[in-house]
Amino acid sequence: MFHKEGYKIIFISIISFIVVLLLADKFVHWHWLRITIQLIAIFLFVMILQFFRNPNRRIVPNVNQILAPVDGKVVVIEEVFEEEYFKDKRLQVSIFMSPINVHVTRYAASGTIKYSKYHPGKYLVAWHPKASTENERTTVVIETAQFGEIMYRQIAGALAKRIVNYAEEGQQVTQGDDAGFIKFGSRVDLYLPLGTKVDVVLQQNAVGNQTVIASK
Repeated sequence: MFHKEGYKIIFISIISFIVVLLLADKFVHWHWLRITIQLIAIFLFVMILQFFRNPNRRIVPNVNQILAPVDGKVVVIEEVFEEEYFKDKRLQVSIFMSPINVHVTRYAASGTIKYSKYHPGKYLVAWHPKASTENERTTVVIETAQFGEIMYRQIAGALAKRIVNYAEEGQQVTQGDDAGFIKFGSRVDLYLPLGTKVDVVLQQNAVGNQTVIASK
């Protein structure tokens, strides 16, 4: 199962893959070179397919939990000053996605979208300390029943060139539903109220819609 954001790229990749295989078979006379080209084409095609995969992870929403919005590694758990929306201290939990991770963004909790904004920016590597404030990004705030307002921020990485964000202000969203997509490498930051019980540790591999980030 593939995410809808990948349909166009996958279709173009299929056509390109077939063309490369046919051209290599017809015009490349050195056997070793022909095989090398075809293997590279197969590898790139498989990478594109796995990047846009969208595993079916249906859940029963739980108001007492904040779930991982994406797949990846937990790289930050710290108290920070959030200056865009809250303008006070928050607990930041960041998940870094490598190109081989599933890149679907899912709503970490159910609630009402209070704020949704896109910011153009740079393409620093996603783990760079300034990536949260200088890279291309979207910021979304959800008003939840148990945790109050929580924020998540989709951040483009060095390879990511497009962030897709489905959240609209005033919209009612359900935990686990698609919230967007980040194409080719990225990171997602969660900003939680101070004192929130965090259930993950640094360097832990998180799984979107399965790993509990925080709980009441």
